[in-house]
Formats: sequence, C-alpha cells, structure tokens
Amino acid sequence: MTWISTLAATADTAGSLSSHFTWIDWGVLIGYLVLVSILGVKLAGKQESMEDFFRGGGRLPWYAVSGSMIATIISAVTFIAVPARIFRDGGNFTYLQFGIIAGLLSRFFVSFVLIPAYFKHKVYSPYDYMGKKLGETARTVTTLLFSLMGLLAQAARVYLTAIILEVILKDQLTVLYDATGIDSLIWAVGIVGVIAIAWTMLGGIATVIWTDVMLFLVFVIGGIVALGVVVDQLPGGFGQLFQDAGEAGKFKLWSINLSQPENSQYASIWGEVFAEPFTIWAAIIAVTFGNIGAYGTDQLLAQRIFCCKNERHAKLAVMTSWAAEAVAALMLLVGAGLWVFYQQFPERLGVDAAAVVADNADNILPVFALLEVPSGLTGLIIAGVFAAAISSLTSILAALSQTTISGVYLPLRKIDPDSPDAAKHGKEILAVSRGLVVFWGIALCLMALLIDVYVERMQAAGKEVPFLDLALGLASYVVGALLATFLLAWLPLKKNAYGLIWAAPLSVFGVFASRFHEPWAMNICLAVVGVLLVTWIISAALNRTTRRPKLFAKTVWLAVGCLLLWLICKHLWFGQINPETGATVLDDLGDPVKLSISWPWYAVIGGFFAFVFGFLLGEPHKGESA
Repeated sequence: MTWISTLAATADTAGSLSSHFTWIDWGVLIGYLVLVSILGVKLAGKQESMEDFFRGGGRLPWYAVSGSMIATIISAVTFIAVPARIFRDGGNFTYLQFGIIAGLLSRFFVSFVLIPAYFKHKVYSPYDYMGKKLGETARTVTTLLFSLMGLLAQAARVYLTAIILEVILKDQLTVLYDATGIDSLIWAVGIVGVIAIAWTMLGGIATVIWTDVMLFLVFVIGGIVALGVVVDQLPGGFGQLFQDAGEAGKFKLWSINLSQPENSQYASIWGEVFAEPFTIWAAIIAVTFGNIGAYGTDQLLAQRIFCCKNERHAKLAVMTSWAAEAVAALMLLVGAGLWVFYQQFPERLGVDAAAVVADNADNILPVFALLEVPSGLTGLIIAGVFAAAISSLTSILAALSQTTISGVYLPLRKIDPDSPDAAKHGKEILAVSRGLVVFWGIALCLMALLIDVYVERMQAAGKEVPFLDLALGLASYVVGALLATFLLAWLPLKKNAYGLIWAAPLSVFGVFASRFHEPWAMNICLAVVGVLLVTWIISAALNRTTRRPKLFAKTVWLAVGCLLLWLICKHLWFGQINPETGATVLDDLGDPVKLSISWPWYAVIGGFFAFVFGFLLGEPHKGESA
C-alpha cells in the first residue's frame, strides 16, 4: 500500500472522495480534457511525414514553443512537490536559486552555443548532431542514455499523477479491483498512460506543443486558485501570509554557506558547502551544468528547438521559457500559504489528515484541495495537476519515439531522412512512430509501478521519499553524460565515439557510486569494473588492425576510470561524519547517512567521467565541421 492509500483513508473519514469531488468538479476536469484534445489536434494540422510528426514541419511559432517548454519544465512534480518543500519544517525559497541563476545562465549557453550548432545541420535531435560529428556510435550511445533517463525521470511523474488519480477515483477503482483483482494503482497508471499515448499519437509534436500551451494556462490558473483560497481563509489575508511566513524564515532565498558551523557533521568546510543541495554555488556551477544538459541535450526539451521556424525564433523560445521560474515562485508561495494556514488552523487538518501529511508532506496540496477548496474550484486544481503531468508525458513519448526512429529504426532500414528517397517511406515511418509511442507509453507505465515498489520499501524502512528529489535525482544519472558528449562533438578535439562506449557506463555508475556506499553497491561497482576491463581487453585482442597496440596501451586509462569509480563508492564522498570519532554516521538501519537523491553535483560527476574518459579512450576522427 502506498502513502496515497492513507490519503484515501482520510477521504473516507469525511465521506468518500467521490462525494468531495462533485459533478461540477467532474465537469471541469472532463471538459478541459475534451477541449484540449480537440483544439490540440485542430491546431496541429495534418501529419504526412516524419518532418511533420517530429518537427511540426519546422513552422511552429516561438511563443507556442516557449509555452510548451515551460509546461514540460513545470510538470506535476513541481505542482505538488514544490509547495510541499516549503511546507516542511525548515523549508524556504532557496530552491528558487536554481531557476533564477542556473536557469538564466544555462539558457544563454543553449541559445548561443547549442542552437547555432544544431541549426547548421538539419537534425531531429541532439543525438543526430552528435552522430554526424563523432560517428554513428555516438548517436546510438546517446539515444540509449536518453532512453534510460526518460524512463527513470518521467516514470516518477506517471507515478505521482496515478496516485492522485487513485484518490479521485477511489470508489470507481475499487469496483474495478473487486471485479478483476487488479490493484487500483495499476488501473490509475493505465488511465494516465492511455491519455498521454492518445494525445501524442493524434498529431505528433505539434499536438504536444499546442496542448502544452493550453495545459500551461490551466495549471497556472490552478495555482492562482489554490493561493486565492488560502489567502481568503486567513484572517489577515496576504499581510498575515507574508508576516508569519517571513518570521519563520520561509522567504529565505539565498544560501551562500561559506562557513562551517561548529556543530557540523561534515568532515570539512568542503563537505558542508557541497553536501547542502540548495546553495548559490550549486546553482552557479552544478545546476547550470545540469540545466544546459537538460535544455539543450535532453530530447524531452530539445525537440522543441527543432520545431521553430529559424535559429532566431529558437533562441527566443528558449530564453523566454525562463518565465517558468515565475510559476515555481507561485507554487512556493502556495506552500508558504498552506504552512501559515495550518499554523493558524491546525484543527482543520484533522487527526487522519495530519497523519497523512506527517507521513509525507507531498500530500499537503491534494489534502487541502480535497478538504478546503469549494466545489468546482477543486476540479480546476486537480485539472492543473493533470495538465502539468500530461504535458510532460506527451513530451517524453514524442521524444522517445523520435530518438528510437532516428537512432535505431532508420539505420536498420538504411533510410537517410535527408535524402529525396525518404519521402516514399513517409507512411511507413509514421506508422512505426505511432507504434513506438504505444511501446514507450507501456514501458513508462511499467517503470512507474517499479517506482511504487521502491517507494514502499523506503517507507517500510521509515524513510520519506520527496517526489521533487526523486524526479531530479533520477534524471541526474544521465544528463551529465549527454552534455559531455555534446562537448566532445562541438569542441575541435577530433575524437570519435569509441571511447563513449566505455565512458558512458562509467558515467552512469559514477553517479550511482556517489549516491550508494553499502556493501551491495560496492559489489555492483566491482562487477561493472570487471565487465568493462575484461570486455575492453577482449575487444583489443580481437582487433586485427594496426590499432591493437594503441588499444592495449589505453587499458591504463580505462583502469584509472575503474579505480576512480571504486574509490568514490568506497571512500570519496561527502557523507556525514561524527566530528568526535571521525566515523561515518549511520541511520537506524545501519546504512550510511547519504546525500540527497537530488544532490546537484551528481550531474557534474557523470559529465566528468563521460568527457574525460570519452576523450582519453576515443580514436582519431575528423567528423563534420561544427
């Protein structure tokens, strides 16, 4: 049973959730889904080719692309988890540093470095560009990396949306469970998946972008409504919200963290500075690095760049999408308002609901919407949650389908999308693209169910899993490697992608080793090290060309990378240290107290492994001009 099942029990205390979610709320939710579907398909136009399905014909206006990027950046995780972050004890606005600083710096880099490089070549994804510069192997490796990231990070959003739906449709899903024996969460995941698949298949990326624009408007309105209801019920209105939250330190925005407190549990000032996730240093360096990868090399967002009419419009779309930080600020303000409201009226939360929120603060906005928001407006807020969630899901389905077509299907069929003969394969490619949307939709739903298993195990061990941390953390396994590959392609290093075959797993498991330090994790790292070294040596031995001696010589570099991976897992990490004994601090289960799953420096570590060892292990290659 997930934590949200306890939320369903809260609904039972005041009558079933269906009675709280009235026919007016249902009308708002269903009406918005129908309206968005009709308008999205109409605005997308007819899809006749791969160009239409994956690039919108390269004719979409920059403001629509910008709105779509904002909608995808926000997602249901932001809508639900950001208010919860500030609602928690000690929560404040420092999360916004990431968007204000890193969001702006990374968009400048994407706009004036990546976009010109992409538009110089007619490509459908960053991985096509990397393939042209480094060889086909680069496209294959980066496509696989992106697919892994898409499954991990976006499955968390499927899961979050499904558990909210599980609450709303509690009575109906219970009937389905009694009739079929299939768990209600599985039904909820299936419903979310079907809606996302249907929208994506209707009109490709053009439908995704136009529906995203409308969904963006809905969840902004939902956030404003939630804030308005909170303020309306506070005796002192906005004045009380700002005064009480300000006195509690909720509006703290900047965290420089240059000095080490006397009672610090970290071994050094560096441990203190780097271990804290929300600092200005993390925003300037780590998050900027990760965001460049997310906005410019993650096809989830980068696919929109290729839908713009020209390079100038693409830059406008990327830069104006910085407005997403205003939405994040709105949801942080909602969280501050909820904290003040329940400080003022703790009895309004009730015993059962208080237990739910204590179990996981991510519950707070759904609980508030359920128990406090008037009929009709509840439907609007829930519509906002679904708007944020579905916009991300349709985007990832389009992105995964496109990268699979470009990186796997077209090479296997030996079809050049830039050749005049590609047009005769148009219907075939469209049919396969839609089939891949279904395939990846099912894969995401299955991964969401696996995340449920992970969350249950963590909660059984008494550990809370904030959804914002979960989504950010899962993405960090790959985003650094994607940006590193772009840099290898963009810089005049004249190396091919051979080194990436070995550097990519080093990158992913470098992040893994930075996070986990238990004996089981060390055994996995040892296994990875062994497989890489043995495979490299066998590959070098089987090579019958004059390159064989050079490959054997480079075994030293791979060994260095493997050693570094092992050292990180075994020793080199910013864990909590007992200042008196120097021993690693353990939790109640005997495991090391580790860094947050959303620690921003993970992406930097992954990028370091991919870039350094991708270069050192690579072979000479001219490639195309940048």
